[in-house]
Amino acid sequence: MISQGRGILYAAIAGLLALLGGITWYASLDNPQLDMAKIQITDVKVTSVNSIDGRANLEVNFLIKNPSEKTFTILNIDYELSANGTPLGKGQYTTEDVPLPGRAAFYPNAEIELPSNFQLMKTSVNSDVYNTIVNEEPVTFSAKGVMVVESAWSLVEKKFETSQ
Repeated sequence: MISQGRGILYAAIAGLLALLGGITWYASLDNPQLDMAKIQITDVKVTSVNSIDGRANLEVNFLIKNPSEKTFTILNIDYELSANGTPLGKGQYTTEDVPLPGRAAFYPNAEIELPSNFQLMKTSVNSDVYNTIVNEEPVTFSAKGVMVVESAWSLVEKKFETSQ
């Protein structure tokens, strides 16, 4: 009787492991589709300047494209922003505190622009570029980093590098 109980227990454990393996396999089918997401920096705008503290707030806009057949959302975008080749610092767009149904849904062939707030601080290294930016003179911005693309079943961390 005891050995029969163990057999049932082992069968239940094996069934559970098979189920978990099947779920993992099914979720991994999304990964190539999620990896097709495209990101491009489209615009950087000065929203405010504090000349006393040497700070400026910028709005960095990223255009996200979904060329795949799978609907996804963007969990976050971690990036390093540069202007005319000079590093300005790190920024982030995040929806980590927003439930999945409340995030922008990227349906197949959709394009959505996502804004990110970036605080630029004037330093001895970037003072020339800082002045160029706050005076709204022509600047070429670039960003590189990682965006996290998420579906209901899985997520993919995709590295990117983009310039205006």
